[in-house]
Amino acid sequence: MSLKMLENKNFKFIENEIKNNKVVLFMKGTKKSPACGFSGTVVAILNKLGVEFRDINVLFDAELREDLKKFSDWPTFPQLYINGELVGGCDIARELYQSGELEKMLKAYTR
Repeated sequence: MSLKMLENKNFKFIENEIKNNKVVLFMKGTKKSPACGFSGTVVAILNKLGVEFRDINVLFDAELREDLKKFSDWPTFPQLYINGELVGGCDIARELYQSGELEKMLKAYTR
């Protein structure tokens, strides 16, 4: 990571969130009110698995949205992080859920 990235307030915020929360979903909307179908799908999967997760709405902060794309090198939302690692977006979360892998990854974080 470059010095500029390390000094970026949004990068610090992102790092803090994924370090201090085992499961984080950067999404459009909130877990109670997803603002797009892709975010809603991942929320539904996590809820079905009984996972406690931190939701962060990226819609109201364009700078955070752009910085998160740079931080993760992932161009779309939602972005699911588990234990500090980017898992991916809706398609990957859905595939992992259907294969049973997501449940294994999240077993320690279920309610």
